[in-house]
Amino acid sequence: MNKPVHIVGAGLAGSECAYQLAHRGIPVVLHEMRPTKTTPAHHTDHFAELVCSNSLRSDDPLHAAGLLKREMEAFGSLIIGAARKAAVPAGSALAVDRDLFAADITQTLREHPLIEIRLEEVTDLPEEDTVLATGPLTSEALSKCLLDLLGSEHLYFYDAIAPIVEAESLDMEKIFAGSRYGKGDGDDYLNAPMTREQYLEFHTALVAAEEVEAKSFEDTKFFEGCLPIEEMARRGVDTLCYGPLKPVGLHPPDGSRPHAVVQLRQENLARSQYNLVGFQSRLKWGEQKRILRMIPGLEGVKFVRLGQIHRNTFINAPIHLDPLFRVKKRPSLRLAGQITGVEGYLESAATGLAIALFLSLERQGKDPEPFPATTAFGAMVRHLIESEPKRFQPANINYGLFTPLERRMKKAERRGAYAARANRELVEWAGRQGLPLQEDSLPEKEPASEASTVGQ
Repeated sequence: MNKPVHIVGAGLAGSECAYQLAHRGIPVVLHEMRPTKTTPAHHTDHFAELVCSNSLRSDDPLHAAGLLKREMEAFGSLIIGAARKAAVPAGSALAVDRDLFAADITQTLREHPLIEIRLEEVTDLPEEDTVLATGPLTSEALSKCLLDLLGSEHLYFYDAIAPIVEAESLDMEKIFAGSRYGKGDGDDYLNAPMTREQYLEFHTALVAAEEVEAKSFEDTKFFEGCLPIEEMARRGVDTLCYGPLKPVGLHPPDGSRPHAVVQLRQENLARSQYNLVGFQSRLKWGEQKRILRMIPGLEGVKFVRLGQIHRNTFINAPIHLDPLFRVKKRPSLRLAGQITGVEGYLESAATGLAIALFLSLERQGKDPEPFPATTAFGAMVRHLIESEPKRFQPANINYGLFTPLERRMKKAERRGAYAARANRELVEWAGRQGLPLQEDSLPEKEPASEASTVGQ
């Protein structure tokens, strides 16, 4: 218990991990290169600085993000506690005054007697127990260390994210299932066919749409393999028809011959979400919604995430991580935060908390049990470990990542059923590990309509 754990990076994941370890009596050396060396995205020398939005997403306890918050609070989360103290009005979301939020976390960590803070750039990975929590802007030196350890083919530098939509919001009267040339299982994709008239109207709107202005630190040179959809459209009126919207090998059941076909690929294990293949975009979100709803079958679509272009460094977690966040090639090294392939402030902090729990159990001579995939913590791990490596992409917490419910039920009942099951199984899991849990942080009980269906 007396050997320190080295944590590299004092963002949300690193800060949470440091606090949780120290709170459990384990000394920590927290390495943070700022302000000695800054990044283009950061503006202060505070730990846990929020560089984009100030929102930690929904605070509804039956929403997947709200459930994850409750699970974190049950273990005494530093990040969620600070967020509640610095909360600002934001409807059902938990949003914060980002300066108060970061200052509070910084002060807490600086004042803890078991946390040693070293303001320095780490250019090599320590041999001792180490948590790498350097985020999507990992320095060149540490990126090279990971390249050397994992192999270049498995450390990705993606700057493209396609929109994700809710499957239930698609008009399946206009969409058909099928793989190009019948490959795979034959129905791996959903397909939205377009006539020439529909395509030309869509193309005209796409090339005229308003884009997000690039930030000063963003490199707007795109890889040819992941061009924004609007950039491809500008290269010629039918360029998309020879690219992501090509109709060849796809045959609608009515025997028609579409001019273009938009393909949607399964996004999660539950098939509750699909992404629009090749639709990464720099368009403003309002423009994306307007234009994508011009696609037949997507007129009333609900978006889980809209297209983005940005730098994001993450590993191919299904290949390289185990369920305890250990790097398979070096078990003394754990990865936390967005570099693992989770997306978002909340999820990043949660990985830091989970790692601290696992490390504390190991320091007690115990063999930790992975979180059940029926919990929010376990659902994140399920995404990281069980996803198809060739299709692996970062994801926010959502119920599509959880183990499916045992019985079909109405949509209005599902959230309560997922949350109730997660709460029960988290309590049982903590009991088996001998971890104290603040059960009052979890919803007291499930609504009656959900209670009658779970486990049947």
